[in-house]
Amino acid sequence: MKAAATRQRALRRRWIALLSVVTVVALGYLLYFTSFLGVASVEVIGASAEPPEVIRAAAAVPERQPMLRVNTGEIAARIDKLPGVASVDVSRSWPSTIKITVTERTPVAFFTDPDGAHLVDATGLAYKVLPNTPEGLPELSLARIAPDDPVTRSAVAVLMSLPEALKHQITTVRAQTPGGVEFTLKNSKVVRWGDATDPDRKAKVLAVLLTRNGHTYDVASPELPTVS
Repeated sequence: MKAAATRQRALRRRWIALLSVVTVVALGYLLYFTSFLGVASVEVIGASAEPPEVIRAAAAVPERQPMLRVNTGEIAARIDKLPGVASVDVSRSWPSTIKITVTERTPVAFFTDPDGAHLVDATGLAYKVLPNTPEGLPELSLARIAPDDPVTRSAVAVLMSLPEALKHQITTVRAQTPGGVEFTLKNSKVVRWGDATDPDRKAKVLAVLLTRNGHTYDVASPELPTVS
């Protein structure tokens, strides 16, 4: 009797183990090779300048592809090629959604070429061309504009460091050296700013200087400002 009971328990354990293996294999096949949990929707978050449909088209996520077989890295790489995208994160949202979170480039200035107005972001990258001059952005007037150009980096850093009230008064930014950034205001007055150091102090000094008559206001050395 004891031997028979032992054989029955062993047989039961083998059947349970076999059923467990079959269940795992069947579940794996169901999830990995069928559309049971396939992609049903693609959610785009953070896109405004780049329409969501453009993001989805670039993502090219196959409809009903099993979620486990979706290569999120490849999708992110395709979206990252869009000029207006600064960064992108692609993730699975179970049971059937691919979530794409986009951080777009923000223009801080522009420059003009025969083909139009080029938007420039905070890294100094020209990433988009518009047919018309954008409103509310200063124009960069530099010999070369590129992320690896020291003068470009300095000019953009100055713009990013300025108080918003002052930034909105600027029409043109010029520089020949990283430490020689200057800009023209809407009232045609010229401000010699220097580099991006001490922006708050320079802004306070400039606010006082602008109450005086003059054309050029030099705050590159805020302890020795001049008006001419």
